Amino acid sequence: MKFIKHFSGYLLMVLLIYLLHKPFGQVPPLGRLFSPFEGFLQNAEPKMNSTDQEMNLEGVKEEVKVEYDANRVPHIFAQNEDDLYFTQGYIMAKDRIWQMEFYTLVASGRLTEVVGERALEYDRYNRRLGMARTAREIAKKLEKDPVSNRVLKSFTDGVNSYIKHLDYKNYPLEYKILGYGPKEWSPYKTILMLMNMRNTLNGGTDDFRITNVADQYGMETVKDLFPNYPVVESPTIPVGTPWNFDSKKVLPPSSIMVGNKENRFMANIPAPAPEIGSNNWAVGGGKSATGLPILANDPHLGLTLPSIWYQMQLTTPDMNVYGVALPGCPGIVIGFNKDVAWGVTNVGSDVMDFYQLEFNNAEKTHYFNNDKWLPVTKYIEEFKLKSGKIIRDTLMYTHHGPIVYNTSKETNYSKNAPAGHAMRWVGNISDGSDLMVFYYLNRAKSYDDYRKALTYYSAPAQNFIFASNQNDISITPNGKLPLKWQQQGKFLMDGSKPENDWQGYIPVEQNPTVKNPPRGFVSSANQFPADPTYPYYLGWKFAPSNRAVRINERLTAMKNATADSLRVLQNDNFNVAARRILPNLLPILESSNDPNIAVAREILQKWNLRNEADAVGATIYERWMRELGDWIWEDEFPVKSYMMHPTEDRTFEMIAKEPKSKWFDNKNTREKEETISDIIVGSFAATLDSLTMKNGPISAETWAWSKVKNTTIKHLVPAFASFSRTGVMNGGGKGEVNATSETHGPSWRMVVELDKNWPKAYGLYPGGQSGNPGSKYYDNMIDKWAAGKLDTLVYLKNANEKHPKLVKTLTIKPKK
Repeated sequence: MKFIKHFSGYLLMVLLIYLLHKPFGQVPPLGRLFSPFEGFLQNAEPKMNSTDQEMNLEGVKEEVKVEYDANRVPHIFAQNEDDLYFTQGYIMAKDRIWQMEFYTLVASGRLTEVVGERALEYDRYNRRLGMARTAREIAKKLEKDPVSNRVLKSFTDGVNSYIKHLDYKNYPLEYKILGYGPKEWSPYKTILMLMNMRNTLNGGTDDFRITNVADQYGMETVKDLFPNYPVVESPTIPVGTPWNFDSKKVLPPSSIMVGNKENRFMANIPAPAPEIGSNNWAVGGGKSATGLPILANDPHLGLTLPSIWYQMQLTTPDMNVYGVALPGCPGIVIGFNKDVAWGVTNVGSDVMDFYQLEFNNAEKTHYFNNDKWLPVTKYIEEFKLKSGKIIRDTLMYTHHGPIVYNTSKETNYSKNAPAGHAMRWVGNISDGSDLMVFYYLNRAKSYDDYRKALTYYSAPAQNFIFASNQNDISITPNGKLPLKWQQQGKFLMDGSKPENDWQGYIPVEQNPTVKNPPRGFVSSANQFPADPTYPYYLGWKFAPSNRAVRINERLTAMKNATADSLRVLQNDNFNVAARRILPNLLPILESSNDPNIAVAREILQKWNLRNEADAVGATIYERWMRELGDWIWEDEFPVKSYMMHPTEDRTFEMIAKEPKSKWFDNKNTREKEETISDIIVGSFAATLDSLTMKNGPISAETWAWSKVKNTTIKHLVPAFASFSRTGVMNGGGKGEVNATSETHGPSWRMVVELDKNWPKAYGLYPGGQSGNPGSKYYDNMIDKWAAGKLDTLVYLKNANEKHPKLVKTLTIKPKK
């Protein structure tokens, strides 16, 4: 019996060891993950100690110093460019290697390799978009450019030096949980990072939805409800700016929309994400307290952990630049140096179009174009699943671009393309050298340097804002902007007609721009880049003008501006849309006898029109506008039927000036003809019912805007909810200058005061420097960010400067 007990215990131990080292489906072996010596406990990271360190690395030519400040921001001082970018790659990988690699897996359509078949349709979609193929083409071209090649090689060598010295014990936690490890870095992977941003910023379209509206209701309805320029607008380039060039003429064909709608497959297509945007502005010396420009920028992106950006200072004898880098990419994307500052916002121009094709047979070997049959180029792609299974897919290309969905029977991950159509997307162009625009901006000293740097940029189009200590300010919507006839790409187009092809690109020197305008400031908030006098067509739909209107109102009134003046404006929660529409809505609510409506109406009447964190009025208004839009438009333009609603701007204009419009009647209630009053009161009652069901009776606590909005900063892997931050208490909204919604918001706030001697700068982002959920520096900036505060940035003059915020020094020497 004693023997049996011992033997049974031995068998259980053996079984336990076996089970702990055996993977189960998508779950990696648990033994190593829970090991106290190399498992997840090793990822617990204490506060950064102040002990200086030295290390020797192969690949470094001369000694490099890295000074860390209290936020763990690295300040790199190198004696040559090669060592600078090598060290940037090494240090960045040390904090963000898992994030860097994850983004490359997304862009290249390879998530199935680490998370399994659940990601297959997402991977298929990204692979068919062509991002990996374009990245390879760009990487190959950059090998021939000596500057790009040198920078990319040095950065890549630095990343790989870190990976080479990384063992399982020190793997980022996500690698351990998902059961894989880092792979060798390459310039191709850096370009994939840029491709991922192209897709994020310019990977949406309304073409299919607006075409369906035209099919259903005719072009006159489209012209009326979906105009090419809004009623209220404050364009990026001020009205009245002269266009001092001879523009190219592009004439439209006889028909601007595809016919034969029977050949069109239904597909699930998203509109461009309304939360993807940004603010930037710069005031000239005439408006500032210092007599020199002040620049502010806050790009609005999906709020994620690890953070989208990584703060750094990069210094050589010829350059000293501070700002934020994109993990996986060399240089600084948004930042400043001794003489200049710059920032970017998304332009949002129409750079993704779709062409209906006629094929010669079921195998789709040829398509008809310009009176002849052209061959479809096909590529076989392999998806290697985590289980080891291999799935193959056929990618089809035309001269327009890829066919993202072949037939309507395919599982549509999403969203950006109607089935059976070819996609023309500026994101797939391999011209230009986007990294070089930042390389030269990092070194810029003047307005002329800024203009030269912009010539290297291609996509996605960005509003590059600029300020210098020579008292120049400027803004330029810049990038490869397709040369189109009016409304080209607003609808699906006939792919058989060559006149529907893009006619090239707007000459870069004719992109809209302004320098030192009379009003004393420049700004952008993703609104229309220019008014209708600009001779080129850039698109028909941009972000609503609410943020732009508020920014320009405040900057116009501003005198003796300081950095803090601009910080306050970045956090401005005033609701311009509510100011415009509530005077038309609230009087109509007085006709209701419902006591709940009376209480809520009084709250709105007393509301100061600011979306503050504790504002109940903001909650009622924001949810009401969502409901009101559906009540007016969903019966005629149902989203489930792949249509779109008219814009907020057009809707507000109709409520104010066309109250008897036929569109206010709900066609689904044939026994009654609704008036605008019926719609306003009914939608308001429905809003209150919905809020009460979710949050209980009206109260200052449960109906507070921050409580209902529930801003969440999610980990990149949705399943890792414990690594996210939920319930961030802040105000704002997607229509306010403080454009913080449920999942999107200012991913980096920066304000820079230029100076003849040394600039002062302030900044913060919602996260931390570390990508490790077990680190103090993973999310240590979030609360301060939510409160609207900024850190004073530690911009060092040299490696020997003694600054009270410096914590430790890392010295890197060549390995002998």
